[in-house]
Amino acid sequence: MSILEVRGLKKSFGKTNVLKGVDFSMEEGEVLSVIGSSGSGKTTMLRCINFLETADSGKIFLDGELLLDAADQKKISAAEMRKKQLNFGLVFQDFNLFPQYSVLENVTLAPRLLAREKPDFKTHRHELYEEIDKNAKAIIDSVGLTDKLNCYPCMLSGGQKQRVSIARALALKPRVLFFDEPTSALDPELTGEILKVIRSLAAEKITMIIVTHEIDFAESVSDKILFMADGVAIEQGTPEEVIRNPKNDRVRAFLQKLQDN
Repeated sequence: MSILEVRGLKKSFGKTNVLKGVDFSMEEGEVLSVIGSSGSGKTTMLRCINFLETADSGKIFLDGELLLDAADQKKISAAEMRKKQLNFGLVFQDFNLFPQYSVLENVTLAPRLLAREKPDFKTHRHELYEEIDKNAKAIIDSVGLTDKLNCYPCMLSGGQKQRVSIARALALKPRVLFFDEPTSALDPELTGEILKVIRSLAAEKITMIIVTHEIDFAESVSDKILFMADGVAIEQGTPEEVIRNPKNDRVRAFLQKLQDN
């Protein structure tokens, strides 16, 4: 059974059709990289799956259960939507850290807010917060930032900020972790440290979808590649199939252009 299945996902902004019917599925522990030219709908697809944009039509299944039917989403309450969103973690291009909070506070903020919704929160507040802090420190250590626990975002490099963003997403234990061009806001010398973290997550069999322009990285870390053009997934398969032996002319032209540059 697929952990995530997307069927017929469509999204328009005014008269501009950004997604024209995207279909794909993936198994638990897989890494799916999404590639394609700018404007092909990659980021919009991620935002629709994460409920940051409202899809016009389509269905999303998680573990075989219907998570979203775009036709019925107006009936979903804010609390239900928030619960659905917790299945997914999204690492943004531009970090989106809270500047007034330390590294540890950025990573523990959302779990602490969720803990307050537990019926036994008042009785077990201290224990709940201790467990959250312990988990956060372990995750921060896993991305190599133990020595930055009490630092603020203004004291960090771009690569360090992105690693905090990854730790923050992992703290909520998402079923699927999404990356939207995770290295695009970084200087080239900092890109390697983020790719190293993502490789380590792949080794741990964390289910991930990565929108990226790093084709060599996508080829080496991914179980599947999905190529998007004009709002449609025009080719998908293994890295060997899509990158080394593409069937579609658009994919071949895109990859050739990258090689020429």
